[in-house]
Amino acid sequence: MSKTLSAIFQHEIFRSRPFLSVCRSAKSGGREVYLVGGFLRDLLTGRKKPSLDLDFAVDRGAVDFGRLLARELKAGFVVLDKERGCCRLVLKDQACGFPLTFDFVDFRGRDFQEDLKKRDFTVNTLAVRLPLEKKELLDSLGGLKDLRAKVIRRVSQDSFDEDPLRILRAYSLSAILGFKIEPRTALMARQKREQLKDVAGERLREELFKIFGSEDSFSVVRKLDAQKILEFVIPQIRVMHNVKQGGYHHLDVWGHSLETLRKLEEQLGRMQGEGDLVKYLDEPMSADRTRRQLIKLAALLHDIGKPKAHEVRAGKTMFHGHERIGRIISDAVSEKLRLSTKERFALDTIIFWHLRPGYLADNAVLTKRAVHRFFRDTKDEAVSVLLVSIADQRATRGPLATAESRLRHERVSFSLIKEYFSSLKEEPFVRLVNGTDLIKKLKLKPGPLFSVILDIVEDAQVEGKVRTKAQALALAAKAAKEKAGQNLPGKKTKKGKP
Repeated sequence: MSKTLSAIFQHEIFRSRPFLSVCRSAKSGGREVYLVGGFLRDLLTGRKKPSLDLDFAVDRGAVDFGRLLARELKAGFVVLDKERGCCRLVLKDQACGFPLTFDFVDFRGRDFQEDLKKRDFTVNTLAVRLPLEKKELLDSLGGLKDLRAKVIRRVSQDSFDEDPLRILRAYSLSAILGFKIEPRTALMARQKREQLKDVAGERLREELFKIFGSEDSFSVVRKLDAQKILEFVIPQIRVMHNVKQGGYHHLDVWGHSLETLRKLEEQLGRMQGEGDLVKYLDEPMSADRTRRQLIKLAALLHDIGKPKAHEVRAGKTMFHGHERIGRIISDAVSEKLRLSTKERFALDTIIFWHLRPGYLADNAVLTKRAVHRFFRDTKDEAVSVLLVSIADQRATRGPLATAESRLRHERVSFSLIKEYFSSLKEEPFVRLVNGTDLIKKLKLKPGPLFSVILDIVEDAQVEGKVRTKAQALALAAKAAKEKAGQNLPGKKTKKGKP
């Protein structure tokens, strides 16, 4: 542990106005209030977070206790679970300079000792009674011993039955802290894994993304897979096992997917000093999840469409269209895990376009038009696609894969990453004509043809073949005439079928 027991009470939070208000309220109301769990664990291990989340156990009336504090502190207040007596305060203390979250919950039992026995893991049972008159760390269940041994151990035999999410939380804690899961706890997690089927998707997502937030999520995901737990979190991966691939691959589809995650994390570790990339990866995709975490999920799922696309022709194994199928399957994963709209779109984009960098690298000449189309299609996820593609290529080491091909692929991909960040500092590309021009100038009716015409004109503009609006309109008119009557995506045929 990085801190002695006496040193933990020197933390500035214990001198902050919000914390002192909790202490005063506990004393004046004659209440039993304990600071317990993760904050004390992290304080002892030296783990730092951008915000502080403190959990308080209250003998009774936690919601009313929290509501009164919220009024005093002018803090945000929300009831998390009325039945269990659980509420949350969100505030920012000017002295501390960081966001604070205080959760208050009623004892789960007749007294605090019984409450502790209903908690998940021993390392989360350390506690301090308020107010801090004795400054004594309470440890009745061996939490300090397990912290020193770096072990995740369930508190009771019934721990996973009381809340099956704890099965996955054991692994997320292992990823976050770098601790090992105690063998009997790991065995019980495996035996109880089917109970994860009944856990809400958003709860599974939170623990899964904590794993992806660690620097070595690959090792933890591999353990979850070995224990056959991961398939109860993402059921769609089951069909990826034992699907053999062609001569370019040395692993089956699932083994390759795990290897892609490993190669991605290796690459991200080497790029930690690149400011633009770090900022890009750390961009929030939701309230508390980043692009870095989502890219790791995308790496794991990038070939999820292969089992359904699998076919053998003339002795050759093929997966034509697996990226399209994969995008559809990824929607089901997003739905189960309750990902945000932004996350869903990004995951779709990465999976659908992950082959494109390889196609670009196969061209003898990389044209401006091809590069522009890539950035146009992948939008904000261009770098995500490139990073997954690089990892995908590095995870492909079959007898037909060559070092020359891999190096060419990486050279193109890294140059495109550099070009993406350079383009952010330039004036954005502006089309010479838009949909309004097609309606007003060319008298066209809005429809699927519009995007086709605009893309044709845009490509010509990028290549320098059209430089003025008049030239662009002339090309648009020509394209409209040539494409009229063609069956475009979304356009109905004469038989009325899409």
